[in-house]
Amino acid sequence: MIRILGTVFAALAGLAFGSFLNVFVTRWPEGESVVRPRSHCRNCDHALAWWENIPLISWVALRGRCRACREWIGWRYPIVEAVLGALWAFAFWRLSAPAQFPEQSPVVLYAAIARIVSELVFYWLLVALAALDAENLWLPNLLTLPGIVLGLAYAMVMGALGASDGSMKYGAWRALAGQACAIAIAAGFMLLTRWLYWLFRRREGLGLGDVKLMAMLAAWLGLSDAFVALLLAALLGTLAAITLLIAPARRRGSAAKWATTPLPFGTFLSIGGIVSSLWGSQMVAAYLHWAGF
Repeated sequence: MIRILGTVFAALAGLAFGSFLNVFVTRWPEGESVVRPRSHCRNCDHALAWWENIPLISWVALRGRCRACREWIGWRYPIVEAVLGALWAFAFWRLSAPAQFPEQSPVVLYAAIARIVSELVFYWLLVALAALDAENLWLPNLLTLPGIVLGLAYAMVMGALGASDGSMKYGAWRALAGQACAIAIAAGFMLLTRWLYWLFRRREGLGLGDVKLMAMLAAWLGLSDAFVALLLAALLGTLAAITLLIAPARRRGSAAKWATTPLPFGTFLSIGGIVSSLWGSQMVAAYLHWAGF
C-alpha cells in the first residue's frame, strides 16, 4: 500500500516539477526570471488563473489554447509534464521494492532511497536538456556541469553503501575513480568524433555541449550504458535526418540548405540516456548473448 501511495505521489510531484520545468525552458533562454511574473500567456500577457495552471489537465481543458487570445500553447507543455510524471512514478515503483520490507538492513534501505532520489534528479536534468536543445539548440553548462558533479557524488554514495569489505571510504573513492575514467573515455570519444567530422567536412558536427552531456551520462550510468545511449541517439538522429530528407517541404528546398540543417543531437542523447537508464543493462546483456559472448 505504501509503495502504491508513494508511486502516486511521485507521479503528481513529477507533473508539478514538469510544469515548473516548462516555465524554466520558456523563460531561461530569454534571460527572464523563472519566478516573476506569474505564469501568463506569451502572446497576450493574460495572467493564468489557478485552474488554468494545473499540470496536464489545464492544457487538455483549454484544448491547448490561451483562454484570452486563443493562441496555440504548444505540445511541449503537456509532453514535458506527462513524461516527467511517468518517469518519476516508474522510478519510484521500480526502485522502492526493497524499502517496503522492514527486515532489510539499513544499508539496503539507504541505497534504495539514494537510487530513487538520484533518478528523480537525473530524469529532471535529461528532460530539461532535451527540451532546451530541441527548441534552442542549447545545452547550458549550468545543467551539464553540475549534472556531472551530481553523477560523481551519486557514484560515491552507492560505492560507499555497496562496499563489501566494510570500508565505506575505500568503496566511495574506488567508485569515484571508476566513474572518472568512464567520463574521460566517453568525453574523449566525443571529442575525437567532433575532430574527425571537422577534419573531413570542415565544419562543426558536434557541439561541446554534446560532449559534456555524454560525460554527464557516463557519470550517472557508467561507460557501457552511456555508449548504449549514444547508439540510440545516433539511431534517432538518423531517423530524424531521413524524415527531413523525404519531407515534401524539404524536397522543394535546395540540397545544400537541407544538408546544413542543424539537428538537436542533445535531445536524442537525452532520450537515449533515459532509455539506457531503464533498460541499458538488459540491452547490453541481450546483445552479448546474441553475439555468443
